[in-house]
Amino acid sequence: MTKRKKHWYEYLWIWSILFFTLGAFNIMFAWLGMIDFLVPLAIAVFGGNKWFCNHLCGRGQLFALLGGSLRLSRNKPAPQWMASKKFRYGFLIFFMLMFGIMIFQTYLVASGGADLRESIKLLWTIRVPWGWAYNGGAFPDWAAQFAFGFYGLMLTSAVIGLAVMALYKPRSWCVFCPMGTMTQSICKARNAKELSELKRQL
Repeated sequence: MTKRKKHWYEYLWIWSILFFTLGAFNIMFAWLGMIDFLVPLAIAVFGGNKWFCNHLCGRGQLFALLGGSLRLSRNKPAPQWMASKKFRYGFLIFFMLMFGIMIFQTYLVASGGADLRESIKLLWTIRVPWGWAYNGGAFPDWAAQFAFGFYGLMLTSAVIGLAVMALYKPRSWCVFCPMGTMTQSICKARNAKELSELKRQL
């Protein structure tokens, strides 16, 4: 049997590892994580599908690798409540609230209303000193504040993803991933609009 040739995007799990590694040594690399925010939204808005989640998500690939190939997962079905609409949208609202607080903190630093906090918040509550990853000087404080906050947000979601990967199936995080829920909503709204326009034309 001929071995299937892998596509380039099947190696994007490396990107996920690289992001956290670079951010650990220089927090400004956390800005690169915006790619994982903007690209799926763009694909959903202009393409009307979740191609990013299915093919380009390095985090999902990493969980599949760790939990599947390396067998670090119990491989048990996730509880039904985790896939429920209430939980998924509730978690999305909570996630966006935390993102909004992060943006507000960035604004305070930019306006001079607060000092730069060289730390990240793990699981939204545990403040972890991270000052070694930033030496200052080259970038404004507000840009560094955003990087610290965003890296903490990404690290928190990765920790949650690893936990549910170990407890349940490898890609259980994908069931309630905020970006997945958001892009799914965009796709549904976009496709419903296109269907409505098509019906009007008939």
